[in-house]
Amino acid sequence: MEGNEKALQRCDRWGMDLLMILVTLGTQDKDFSRLLKAIDREIKKGNIKEKVIVQAGYTKYHSDNMEIFDLIEPEKLHNLVKKCNLLITHGGVGSILDGLKSGKKVIAASRLKKYREHTNDHQKQIVKKFADEGYLLELRDMQKLDKMLERAENFKPKKFQSNTNQFIKGIDDYIKEDNHTSWFNRFRFLCSNGYIGFILNIINLFLFCILFGKINVYYNILISYFVTFLLSLLFNVLIDVEYKHNWKHFWIIRGMILILDLDLMYLFKNIIQYHLIYSKFIINFIIIILSYIVIKFCFQNKNKK
Repeated sequence: MEGNEKALQRCDRWGMDLLMILVTLGTQDKDFSRLLKAIDREIKKGNIKEKVIVQAGYTKYHSDNMEIFDLIEPEKLHNLVKKCNLLITHGGVGSILDGLKSGKKVIAASRLKKYREHTNDHQKQIVKKFADEGYLLELRDMQKLDKMLERAENFKPKKFQSNTNQFIKGIDDYIKEDNHTSWFNRFRFLCSNGYIGFILNIINLFLFCILFGKINVYYNILISYFVTFLLSLLFNVLIDVEYKHNWKHFWIIRGMILILDLDLMYLFKNIIQYHLIYSKFIINFIIIILSYIVIKFCFQNKNKK
């Protein structure tokens, strides 16, 4: 699979008038190369002449016929959706809706449990529901992708309107009710929404309390910090995909946390002379709030520019 930067640089060079097919596989942590093989086959046959861009997620696939990258910011992916003349996607509600809201023709193929592409077959019901309502074309047989491409040429999808929100809500409720999300992506969702910082602070407090009274309070802070730092590094490398492209922010935040932890403890211990355990609880609360403010109003705002 090509690196993101190299592939996306070529994506940016393509003009709005260039015919382009976008393929999105979402963020599901299971392989869906079955769809990419079918698309690759149709390119080789000459049935697909447009440029093909693939957001492959965790699917590892190499092809000289397609531009492939893994994961990018939602805004950049949405821009590609707006540029494409056809969207081929998996059965994820978010991926489908992005295409429909952009007024694109959509071909959707469900991930299936028997191929280990998902934990169950709920995408079949989702894609079928959208297809029955006239929003998209459902690709059930990968061997018939050529026929589906022919149908797509004259297909006029039902226009997405605000009154279809109840229909979408019904699908969302179905997913939530039956818990059709893998443990990996549930954990990744928590990490990407900042909950991992709260969890790490709990671990930090727990370690501090265990070591309290056994070693110098500042050594205690350094040891507790070092352990949670390693955990934070591990979580961001393995789970939080977006943060991997913002290492500068990661080091700034971690450095800020250490400085605040030591300086505030000095303030509470030597100037205010407050109970050290209670002080540590207050310090960690302050760190959570300040970290949130820095990430939310400094780093995220810069990324949007």
